Amino acid sequence: MNGDLVPVEQVYDGEVVPERGEVVPRVNRGWRRSRVIPSELRSRDGLRRVVNDALAWLVRLPGRFLRSVGRGLVVAVRAWRRWVRVRDYREAAEQSEKLADKFVEIRALTLFRWKVTGVVVGAASVVVAVGHLVYGGVALWIAGGLVSGALAITGRRKDGAPGRKAVLGGPRTLTWTMDAQVLVDAFRDAKLIGKDESLRLVERAARVGDGWAVTVDLPATRKAVDVIKNRDALASALAVDEVQLIVERVRGRGGHAGRVFFWVADEDPYAGPPMRTPLVDAERWDAWRAVPFGRDARGRRVDLPLVWTSLLVGAIPRQGKTFSARLAASGLVLDPYARLYAFDGKGGKDWDAIEQLAYRFVCGDGLAQAYAVRDLLLELVAEVQARYARMATLDDEVCPESKITPAMSRDVGLGMPVTAVIVDEVQVFLENPVREEVGGKKTTLGAYIADLLTYLVRKGPAAGVVVILATQRPDSNTIPSRLRAVLGSRFALRVMDWRDSNIVLGEQMNTRGYDASTLLPSHKGVGILRPDGETDAGADLVAMTVRTYYMPNADWRVICERGRALREAAGTLGGHAVGDDAARPVDASAVAGVLGSGAADGWVDEVPELLAAVVDYLGDELDAREFVPTAELVEALEVDAGTFGREMSELGCPPVRQYVPHGDGVRRVRGYLTADIRVAAGLADDEIGSDEPGAT
Repeated sequence: MNGDLVPVEQVYDGEVVPERGEVVPRVNRGWRRSRVIPSELRSRDGLRRVVNDALAWLVRLPGRFLRSVGRGLVVAVRAWRRWVRVRDYREAAEQSEKLADKFVEIRALTLFRWKVTGVVVGAASVVVAVGHLVYGGVALWIAGGLVSGALAITGRRKDGAPGRKAVLGGPRTLTWTMDAQVLVDAFRDAKLIGKDESLRLVERAARVGDGWAVTVDLPATRKAVDVIKNRDALASALAVDEVQLIVERVRGRGGHAGRVFFWVADEDPYAGPPMRTPLVDAERWDAWRAVPFGRDARGRRVDLPLVWTSLLVGAIPRQGKTFSARLAASGLVLDPYARLYAFDGKGGKDWDAIEQLAYRFVCGDGLAQAYAVRDLLLELVAEVQARYARMATLDDEVCPESKITPAMSRDVGLGMPVTAVIVDEVQVFLENPVREEVGGKKTTLGAYIADLLTYLVRKGPAAGVVVILATQRPDSNTIPSRLRAVLGSRFALRVMDWRDSNIVLGEQMNTRGYDASTLLPSHKGVGILRPDGETDAGADLVAMTVRTYYMPNADWRVICERGRALREAAGTLGGHAVGDDAARPVDASAVAGVLGSGAADGWVDEVPELLAAVVDYLGDELDAREFVPTAELVEALEVDAGTFGREMSELGCPPVRQYVPHGDGVRRVRGYLTADIRVAAGLADDEIGSDEPGAT
């Protein structure tokens, strides 16, 4: 201890060898501590119980087997009897009240199935007899074992099976596929048909993808649009979530206003992992082809057409708005002949990758960026005017109509490539309050940018201009109705309420069964698409719920790098991508002359879309009449009466009752005072019918 050296004895190397008696305890300890062996088998008592249960199961096995064979024989006989009597066909004919017309067919099918039964029994008997002659009694034992085994499996006890062990009532999702009467009861419970009405089965329930599909005809005077509108009530009657039920009207050939197709998924179709966009593996893309956008609930691919139209994407933050806009833009990125104007009002890195190939690029939410967007939009408006002028000079073989063609867009000499204007967080630019004077009229910078975008959406498609707007504030103050009304395709991810959903998708869309506020927060990238053009899911669909493909930043950068390489190889890279940021000089006064400015002298609020539709319908009569009935407006605008009245009251136009001429007398009806409509629209009496730019 004090550091002095102490002599010690010699040290030997050795190994401890356990005695034979220690091996069993060590194995016992390992058995009990093992994680592989079930906990029930780690103790002697547990192992004893398992052995006793196994022995008891073996003792009871013969009796259980015989009972299962008996139940299986009863089930098999019942199923054969139902099949040979054509019970399913007979019930369908009874429900459609055409049993007498189908009697001959039912009789013929019954005889045919009896013949099939006889042939099968005879063939089986011959096979067993031959086997007995060749192999003796072994063949009979094998045949008996196979048959009894199949009957035992069929007759085994199973919770919820008819005539077997009783359980509590559970989901009845698939019950209607077996019994058509349950489907009729569901329609009656949802108040979609009357108590004395029934359905006509057009196509029997069948498996389609991961769900069941069926097509039915509603009773006379019942409409498919009412079923779509009340989809949540039907989902409740079928005991499924609304996202699992897809209801569509059958249109075109073989369809009519009362024919409904609906599909019920086995589980939430949007709960699985997202699918990667197929454009990541595409070497290039043609801008004239629809862009792969996502999949619907039934797993069908949904491609979004962009040429000849425009796109508005609206959602609250963190729902996949930027991802959706990039999906639409990715097809244009992979076309080396497409020209891209990219404006990012967020100022983050979501759109940094497109800078390397963009013809014009602006990133940020400052005043300088807003002025840059204005100047570049002015440049593009002037370019659209120049394109129309050039198309007027081309012969009919090159330009058959005053519209751009695929060949014209790829002709570098003509200088008319498909041009996309992509504006993310467009509300940043549209809400800019800086005062401007355009064409001698006072306005704001935001209103002026809105006018430029409106012109491009209206006049640009025929000249090859595609506008893609994305916003996280889909309200009437952010996107003016004059711009929103001309946007072709709409995509609404989850929003706060039905008003915001209607602003993105269009007025009264919630009354037609399409409300983006009902989407679940967990459904990232899931939204309601209202396409302007034909999709793979059907050309006659008003809207559909779509889960967009997944394209993270890494894949987006790969696509943009590939797009730049394609443009370098084709010699079409230019503008900002090569360092040329200078906008071409434009005569702003000449451009202002063709804009339908939404702001007049002073700064007036934008008229809501519904109120603008009312004012547009009344026209000069808004001054001439004092009162307009509600029924007249509802019929003219083709809107739901209840929703129309509620929205008009929220806009400051409460309904009133007045006496109006009716036949030889008068009657009291519900309607609106035109004075209230003028006040709510912010219009003076002398502005109605005026040619001023601010008139609505």
